[in-house]
Amino acid sequence: MNAISDALALAFQLLLHLDAELLRIAGLSLRVSGSACLLGAGLGLWLGAWLAVARFPGQRALVWLLNTLLALPSVVVGLLVYLLLSRSGPLGSWGLLFTPTAMVIAQTMLVVPLIAALARRQVLDGLAEGGDQLRSMGASPLMSALLILLHERRAVLTILLTAFGRAVAEVGAVMIVGGNINGVTRVMTTAIALETSKGDLPLALALGLVLLGVVGVINLLIGLVQGAPGRSRGAPEALA
Repeated sequence: MNAISDALALAFQLLLHLDAELLRIAGLSLRVSGSACLLGAGLGLWLGAWLAVARFPGQRALVWLLNTLLALPSVVVGLLVYLLLSRSGPLGSWGLLFTPTAMVIAQTMLVVPLIAALARRQVLDGLAEGGDQLRSMGASPLMSALLILLHERRAVLTILLTAFGRAVAEVGAVMIVGGNINGVTRVMTTAIALETSKGDLPLALALGLVLLGVVGVINLLIGLVQGAPGRSRGAPEALA
């Protein structure tokens, strides 16, 4: 019990004194996950909008695959990116393995299915309420879908915050493609795993508290966004 209390006391000291290593690890973690969510938003929102209105052979199978990828383990994503970026892989000549860029790529692949699936559902709900009015105004199916996402900015923000929470808390993919190199690719989740295995509990606990705080802030923001008063969905006047 004394060991635990001592480790907690040292962890709070690291937080209060803004330990340089702690800040470096937390900052890299936030930059990697933030970059991945920005890239994932560009890909996932468009993919979700397109899948909501596209009609082609195999569309149902593609939607099934997208929903299946929601449960894809992060270690599998890390393995796929590792194979792509390793020396014998098709992108090995780029020299990206064990760099923050490789970690961004892995986390982007992790959040794109989540963003796309949630965006598709949002578009389908919006089309059910205001799709006929948008079509009567001459909007194409894809344009209607994109306009709905533009109108439902609070819902889109909630989707992106959810994706960021998924990215910042994962460990498997970034461990595989980043290598957990001190001062280069060590993020909060990988550092917690390493420091715990080394027996350095104060740093692991301090990082765990920071990560818990980040996730708590994300959930608080999601609650504020969802609870904020807004306009009713589906009115084409609001989309204009």
